Amino acid sequence: MKYRHNYNPTISDEDIFEEIVKEREDIGYYNLVFSDTSKYKEYAKSVVQKNIVVIGIGGSTLGTYAIYKFLKYSKNLSKKLYFLETTDPIDIRSKLENIELDDTLFVVISKSGTTIETISIFKYINSLIKCDKNNTLVITESDSKLSGYAKANGITSFDIPKNVGGRFSVFSAVGLVPLAIVGVDIDQLLSGAKEMYDSFFNKTLTYERVLKKARFFVEYKNSFNINVVFSYSSRLDGFNKWYIQLWGESLGKIDINSTRQGLTPIGIIGPIDQHSFLQLIVEGRRDKTVTVIKVEDFDSNLKIPSVKLEGLEELDYIDGIEFSSLINEQADATIESINNLNDIPCDVITIDSVSEKSIATLMYEYELLTSVCAKFMYINAYDQPGVEAGKLILKQKLKK
Repeated sequence: MKYRHNYNPTISDEDIFEEIVKEREDIGYYNLVFSDTSKYKEYAKSVVQKNIVVIGIGGSTLGTYAIYKFLKYSKNLSKKLYFLETTDPIDIRSKLENIELDDTLFVVISKSGTTIETISIFKYINSLIKCDKNNTLVITESDSKLSGYAKANGITSFDIPKNVGGRFSVFSAVGLVPLAIVGVDIDQLLSGAKEMYDSFFNKTLTYERVLKKARFFVEYKNSFNINVVFSYSSRLDGFNKWYIQLWGESLGKIDINSTRQGLTPIGIIGPIDQHSFLQLIVEGRRDKTVTVIKVEDFDSNLKIPSVKLEGLEELDYIDGIEFSSLINEQADATIESINNLNDIPCDVITIDSVSEKSIATLMYEYELLTSVCAKFMYINAYDQPGVEAGKLILKQKLKK
């Protein structure tokens, strides 16, 4: 008699935790919180260019962009950071037209060292300006072909650990070096990430929150297959994009029983998407969970002025209200309206302030959440065979 099944038994929280503890020995992102940043900061001090252009795609840019976008309007950053991450010719041209190339450091990031999009853009840059050891930095695996290029040309390079995947690499040289160059406090970033690390592995609040949320997502995945992150700050637009890659590329997999798994990530911004996607959440199919992310202190006292507008006097009650208070009241109203329905799973994350520690704690917690969900789903969170197949087809087409 032959027997096959696709029943995955429910795993206890303790078993999941032990799996994560064991995985920590081989999966490198967990321990990036202990990184020595001195060489990154030393290099950052040596950079004289005012413009920093990161050339990369996916995990090579999204995490860095998320942190930079969150902080750049509140921090007195010494340099400007740009990202070239698409082969769209209009995007490439329009960005480069506004950058003084003679005053630019080009940071080429590719874990494999042979990413077609990245090398294509780098080739184009080389047609515009001579890229050498004075204006180029490479971040890649130590034995990649890009690393070999850097060594042959005397270009400084930093390594991406082999056991750290691109979408989990923001707290490695991939994110820390460009951010240090422009003036972000990378020690505070790692401090925030380490707070989450300690809280989780010491089995305190983060442990309880992550395990409970992951278990719900997986056990109810057939009912609530779409996970909406509703960020109430435009500063978090970069975080949303990073989350979508992290969630989609890590959890869209075939499990140990050849069953297709996956949770669909959606990232929206409040209050903008109150006027679009919220309607689908409230009156559409009950297939979505909602995580609302708020910012407690926006580091801004911008107020609605007491300006009289003829015919609109009935709205004078908003005069004098700070915009930061308004957006948080909008978030609270959305949360209350969703909770009043009693059939949409919803949780709320409140970020204390616009700071390195706050964005790092959020991102590291989402990395942990992703890993735990993958354990519950019996999948490998750290490969991406579906993406690799497309890359292979592209290379074959281009070679023809």
